[in-house]
Amino acid sequence: MSDKKRCGLIGEKLGHSFSPAIHGKLADYEYRLYELSPGQLGPFLEKKEYDGLNVTIPYKKTVIPYCDELTEAAKSIGSVNTIVKRADGTLLGHNTDYDGFMWLLKNAGAQVQGKKAVVLGTGGASLTVQAALRNLGAAQVVVISRSGEDNYENIARHSDAKILINATPVGMYPKTGVSPVDLDVFTALEGVFDVVYNPAKTQLLLEAEKRGIPCANGLGMLVAQAKAACERFTGQPIDDEKVYTIKAEMERNTRNVMLIGMPGSGKSTVGAALAESLGRRLVDVDERIVEMAGCSIPEIFAKDGEEGFRQIEHQALCEVSKESGLVIATGGGVVTRPENLDPMRQNSLIVWLLRDTALLPKDGRPLSQTNSLTEMFKVREPLYRAAADCIAYNNGSLEDTVKQILEAM
Repeated sequence: MSDKKRCGLIGEKLGHSFSPAIHGKLADYEYRLYELSPGQLGPFLEKKEYDGLNVTIPYKKTVIPYCDELTEAAKSIGSVNTIVKRADGTLLGHNTDYDGFMWLLKNAGAQVQGKKAVVLGTGGASLTVQAALRNLGAAQVVVISRSGEDNYENIARHSDAKILINATPVGMYPKTGVSPVDLDVFTALEGVFDVVYNPAKTQLLLEAEKRGIPCANGLGMLVAQAKAACERFTGQPIDDEKVYTIKAEMERNTRNVMLIGMPGSGKSTVGAALAESLGRRLVDVDERIVEMAGCSIPEIFAKDGEEGFRQIEHQALCEVSKESGLVIATGGGVVTRPENLDPMRQNSLIVWLLRDTALLPKDGRPLSQTNSLTEMFKVREPLYRAAADCIAYNNGSLEDTVKQILEAM
């Protein structure tokens, strides 16, 4: 039998949780995901075939009756996200989300004291956020629920809020692309924070970025609370610097690399070489379009025209771009549709693959055959430039182009 501690995460729908990867960088214990229905939760906890657990949606309040004792923090907050089985077999409930959220605010440089804050949601994460804000001296903490006194229908009466925190799962993978609120309601925001960490930029954060409002996702909170949970699982302290190191590494490992550029600029070829270099999977959006349509791209253009093609392209892009840790090769015209930009930005480093127009092939490319590539480039160049995080020049060797992208990462 292994003498490793048995730890893990319990929740109803865990999807692509980053927790196993994070805990694997913190200590040497087994860490598994346990997707449990409400009916499975009690029997699982009572069997006690574990040494430590993290708890996520929707069980942060549900697990409390199964704990033999709560820490003062967990008791006062009314939410448990970490459970430790003690030597005598009893369960002690902690709240390490508090440590995580305090780290998030500190790292973002958020100034809370004396300011009005709005918290979206009433679940376990919300209770933790509320406690942290009050302890930091917020002048007022308003909690928005679906049917309470302060709700989404009358949220405009809190338009003067300085801080906004989403403590709901709205916008979380796989149901990305939606925001819990319209930021146009708020006129004085100084910071927007989302406890969701997958995708890296929820629709709420994308909207905050467009308005120039400082914002941050929940990845740092996740890593900081995992560090605090690990200390309780093992009884050993961990240097705070570890949070910064793991957060940066997780961002690099989970962020997609999305290649954009003119038709024939080498996105598929460079993408394949880059994916091999990184040990990642390459997803070609054009191939996904063909799968969805059941016919070739020239056939789509012949049957439905460019408009029909662009509609399918948008659907394919939305599905692909919500994933993590991929290399994604897009079609040349993906930047021509404004509705594509948010899906592209939610989880990807966008690299503009720039190649001289004289080197661009035309075979099998409907728009390249019917338009001057020089004229097409004039129209698209500002769109590529606006969408891209960086540029990689693809006029030389394949190895050189891949090297440029790796350096940009």
